[in-house]
Amino acid sequence: MSLTVEPPAPPTLQSVDPNEYDDATVESDEYHREELEEFLYDGAWEEAFEQWAESAKLDEKEWRVVEELGLVERFDFFWDDFADRVGYHAPGLPEDWKERELHMELDSWGQVSGINAGLTELGQTVCDVLKEEYVDWEAEFEAPDDLPEFE
Repeated sequence: MSLTVEPPAPPTLQSVDPNEYDDATVESDEYHREELEEFLYDGAWEEAFEQWAESAKLDEKEWRVVEELGLVERFDFFWDDFADRVGYHAPGLPEDWKERELHMELDSWGQVSGINAGLTELGQTVCDVLKEEYVDWEAEFEAPDDLPEFE
């Protein structure tokens, strides 16, 4: 399955401490957001989106929900020096989506979980493209000398 839509504009990255997200733990305080945002606008976002869309399990109706709720703008990407990776926070639909009547086209838990999973996959694809093709800095974290050695 694939999703045939135009890539949306890249998100503007947040100035949130990534440790405030439920799904991220970052051991450094240098997040390189300005550089990452520049990479996104220089083509990383479009490239990653197109890669992701080739096998995305979302259909056009579900993608319209994502766009109409402004979820793409809520993505955040940051450098995690400790793990030598680009980290991310993917937006998602809340568990109480039905009670809150978030969108008239949302009608099942399967649809909601599919959207959330799709956004997570998009976030990971963006991180992979950034790390493999754009990020040119190395992790500055050095392990302490007194760590035990394992064989």
